[in-house]
Amino acid sequence: MYIHNFEAFIIAITILTLTPGLDTALVIRNTSRSGLQGGCVTSFGICSGLFVHALCSAIGVSAILTQSAELFQIVKWVGAAYLIWLGFSSLRTVLHGAVKGMDADKVQPVNADFNVRRSLREGFLSNVLNPKTAVFYLAFLPQFINPEHSAVLQSLFMAGIHFIIAMVWQCCLSGMLSKAKHLLKSAKFTASMEGTTGTVLIALGVKLMLEQR
Repeated sequence: MYIHNFEAFIIAITILTLTPGLDTALVIRNTSRSGLQGGCVTSFGICSGLFVHALCSAIGVSAILTQSAELFQIVKWVGAAYLIWLGFSSLRTVLHGAVKGMDADKVQPVNADFNVRRSLREGFLSNVLNPKTAVFYLAFLPQFINPEHSAVLQSLFMAGIHFIIAMVWQCCLSGMLSKAKHLLKSAKFTASMEGTTGTVLIALGVKLMLEQR
């Protein structure tokens, strides 16, 4: 399939994927909570959401977000509220462990808290409910669209490439974290990771909510 400036698209999307952000924080959070499986399933959920944004961009639905300040604000608040909820969920886990007298030296199985549907849902919703991704796809993908061919197919094709690059990167990141088993099996480290990423998620949500239209 012909894509305008395909090499430039590959370079740009790779750099943007490697840039730390919400996706990275969520993968790290779920890897620390559920191990490699949790991180990879979360990554799959995140990357699956890219196709939703690509399709919306192609058919013009995402354009509504840039034309209607009110609608954009509503979507932004929903996405921000979900991020904040994820962050508080992490902090609640830490506090719950502290109340139960979590021992800093206690070793617990990393995958004890693994839930496929939860990890998939968290990844997918965090991506789909992020209006920045929608606006980014709306502004970014058309730069490489060949008007002589289907915009929908080209957008989905580019989303597929983004899917592969992001999956490889995020799964490798999850793998590197899960290799440090002596850390991930430590209740103290897991709690600190949950607390850190939970705080980051809350900060990202608040930042998104407070941004200007």
